[in-house]
Amino acid sequence: MVPLSLADTLLHEELESIRSGKRFQSLKDCESASHSRVQHRSDQPASHSRVQHRSDQPASHSRVQHRSGQWTETAIGNNTVAMPAPVCLIENSSTGQLHVNQQALEILTQIDQPVVVVAIVGLYRTGKSYLMNKLAGKRSGFSLGATIQSHTKGIWMWCVPHPCKPGHTLVLLDTEGLGDVEKGDQKNDNWIFTLAVLLSSTLVYNSMGTITDNSVQNLHYVTELTEHLEVKAGDGNLDISSEFARFFPSFVWTVRDFSLDLIMDGKPITADEYLNNSLKLKKGSSKSTQTYNLPRECIRNYFPSRKCFVFRRPTSEDKMRRIEELSDSDLEPVFVEQTKNFCAHIFNNTETKTMKGGFTVTGRLLGRLVETYLDTIASGKVPSLDNAVLALSQIENSAAVHSALTHYKEQMKERVSFPSHTQKELSDVHGQCEAAAVHIFLERCFKDENQRYQLELMKCLQEEYESICRKNEKESEKSCKALIASLFRNVEDRLSSGFYMDIGGYKQYKSDQEHFIRQYKDTPGKGIQADAVLKEFLNGKETMGNMILAADESLSEQQKRIEEDQARRDAMERDRRAIQENQKVLQQLLDDQERSYKQNMEQLLKKLKEDQKTAAEEYDRVLQAKLREQKDLLESGFEEKAKKLENDVRSLSQKKEETQSQSTLSKVMETVGNAASLFLPGIAGRALGVATSFLSRFF
Repeated sequence: MVPLSLADTLLHEELESIRSGKRFQSLKDCESASHSRVQHRSDQPASHSRVQHRSDQPASHSRVQHRSGQWTETAIGNNTVAMPAPVCLIENSSTGQLHVNQQALEILTQIDQPVVVVAIVGLYRTGKSYLMNKLAGKRSGFSLGATIQSHTKGIWMWCVPHPCKPGHTLVLLDTEGLGDVEKGDQKNDNWIFTLAVLLSSTLVYNSMGTITDNSVQNLHYVTELTEHLEVKAGDGNLDISSEFARFFPSFVWTVRDFSLDLIMDGKPITADEYLNNSLKLKKGSSKSTQTYNLPRECIRNYFPSRKCFVFRRPTSEDKMRRIEELSDSDLEPVFVEQTKNFCAHIFNNTETKTMKGGFTVTGRLLGRLVETYLDTIASGKVPSLDNAVLALSQIENSAAVHSALTHYKEQMKERVSFPSHTQKELSDVHGQCEAAAVHIFLERCFKDENQRYQLELMKCLQEEYESICRKNEKESEKSCKALIASLFRNVEDRLSSGFYMDIGGYKQYKSDQEHFIRQYKDTPGKGIQADAVLKEFLNGKETMGNMILAADESLSEQQKRIEEDQARRDAMERDRRAIQENQKVLQQLLDDQERSYKQNMEQLLKKLKEDQKTAAEEYDRVLQAKLREQKDLLESGFEEKAKKLENDVRSLSQKKEETQSQSTLSKVMETVGNAASLFLPGIAGRALGVATSFLSRFF
């Protein structure tokens, strides 16, 4: 338990360690393993994570409840958290019902960083919480206890900045001990285990003593996973082992109080070899052999990435009761070194949490995953990976559209001054803001089937731009009319007084009008309606001009006809200029639509290619694991089992090739082009050519 009196101390220690850059006991834990890093879930670097970061957001605070039942402040800033103590994420009621803790969800909601999730499972009273505290860089936090009773109930969460991956949050999940005699509810244990698998990117299984057949059989929860989740709704669990291997976490078996020497057949072996030897299959078809092989086959097939750590007993029996008070100097040196190696492996090799399809999970998405899974379990149904991703994608993609559109509106409001000098000036700002908005959307969206949400964004951006253009026209018209009223005031006064209705009046009127026109044209800031408004105004003065011309007795009839012809030519020239100006605006708007389509397609194709690469790597990882498994089975004399893997190998190879197909991208481009042309008439007839041009760059 974490006494209330320790809360302030923990928080102070946490913040000071972050400020000093020494958050964990030693960053050597990260550095020492960097030279012997083991590749696990994927070779894809963290830089491929497509997640929007908003590190400029101010820090905030959220009140959360820790194990003492009291409330304390949790500092939140830079898209991550500095939690002074764990909080309960999933509560396990006395009736066995699982409920999400809203305070924990509030914390996750504020984490926009990618998360690295480590969950630990195992029988109760096996020291799981101690390892999780070490990963958090603390002696205490997750409850340890010193009795035969299970202390952890439900699933508890501790979010801390990742010590080795800048811009990532490490989420530690400590689960309720399995096989608690006081609870006696195996179904509840199965759900706890299933949720730990679904939520984590590394699953740690903790056991005591040695890896025996009994300890493997205790992991029977693995064999029952097919009863508690499905990959696709209603898919009949087709090729389930391959599908599980694609999205299941890496697997780490920790063996506590290990007292044997790692020697086999007179030769030293590694802990990994010790684990793999314990997972070897027996030949035969008897019921006992099948029972022996079943959990081993499930572990081998579902978790192709496996690692093992053994730990000596840390200290004497009497000191074990207060182990959270002991420093490393009070523990056995070999145990301290083994713990450091374990932490270094977790820090350096646990991948960012992804969903089925390779989509990166942020803290916000992790919280929504928890809600989705628990809602499904509460309804009596089996969680479906596809349904969960689909439900989250709809929520997240809608939010991505809103976020992108909001950014566009804010930037246009900040950068556009009405009226713009030319349509191109407005167009250039629009193009830059639109490109940024599309980028924001694509960084956040995932599983946008048929590009439904991107098309929605394109339509919304076009409608917003058209609204801005209309405002620009009105502001230009308003500005021009105000300018005309000011510049033409003297002429209006003379017209009202009859000044021009005298001999030589028409010549003076024409001179004053030409001077007004020169002043008008020389005045900046009129906008795109300058010629149109001037034309409309002067056309309205034609009758008055004709009256002045007719009244001017200094002009002969022939001179009056010449002046009338010149006035008509001037009016025609004004009409031509106004039409030309309008055509330039219309052409610019059509060009804007084509550019908009190109921008969307260019960024979309880049994202789709990244998705294809991720999917291909995902299939290749499972394919290589299947080939290794097949080779191992052949070397162990299991020819029939190895032969059964052929279909899986062929299917994975085919799916890998399909993910890299150009035809898939061509269909997407065609779908988007056809849909976009309905609200972007400027791309009509040209969408296919644009798409073909972009595709040629990628292949």
